[in-house]
Amino acid sequence: MEIETNGTRIHVTQRGSGTLALVCLHYYGGSSRTWDRVAQQLSDRYRIVATDHRGWGDSDAPADGYRIADLADDAQGVIKALGLGRYVLVGHSMGGKVAQLIASRRPGGLQGLVLVAPSPPSPMLLSDEQRVTLSGAYRSRESVEFVIDNVLTAKPLDAACREQVVEDSLKGAPQAKAAWPDIAMREDITAAVASIDVPTVVISGELDQVDRLATLQAELLPRVPHAAMHVLAGVGHLSPLEAPAEVARIIASFLSAVENNSAD
Repeated sequence: MEIETNGTRIHVTQRGSGTLALVCLHYYGGSSRTWDRVAQQLSDRYRIVATDHRGWGDSDAPADGYRIADLADDAQGVIKALGLGRYVLVGHSMGGKVAQLIASRRPGGLQGLVLVAPSPPSPMLLSDEQRVTLSGAYRSRESVEFVIDNVLTAKPLDAACREQVVEDSLKGAPQAKAAWPDIAMREDITAAVASIDVPTVVISGELDQVDRLATLQAELLPRVPHAAMHVLAGVGHLSPLEAPAEVARIIASFLSAVENNSAD
């Protein structure tokens, strides 16, 4: 379905049902499809809402508006349009930084926060050379496959999953591809995340080369109150695709605790 919000048409997929919804935000290079394999294991109990960030998937790609606050406003517009009364944010990588900012605003209905290989709230500073490399990472099939094999994953993806990653990466609008390394990655939201007041779980791949475990331990955990960390052995950055069953299991356990606490 398509939802007009914040001046932009955002593509949204939904499955499952339940009084508690999961709002899933994807990584730089992904789409709502990134969550399919995790959602399959949770949709019998929960309503799963996944969005395409502006400039990615089937959402519109305006010329500008790719700061973390813009992406957060888009997601909150979707939540409002769908009338979600109780929901948990699930953000992966770039989507994790967006989810942190949304949670820091303490919106009504937010019950919890799941950060999967999240980008930390502090700026990620790259050299000019690194920034150029990242900006061009999704330029061709060959460059995407190189990044999959050498940066994004520690476990091999099956053929269908690998092709999905290639397609999603190539489909991103040029302005969206440039905005993350040039703008949003450099944004500092550390002051904001101190306001997060919902239960939070962080899922990190042991072998993640993008948002490394050590980085999250130094830059994220001390800043997000009461965040608990789960480390996935032998997993890289794309844990929703490399280890969907493990990610779903951790999320399900977290949701069960959230529901029990809200029932008390």
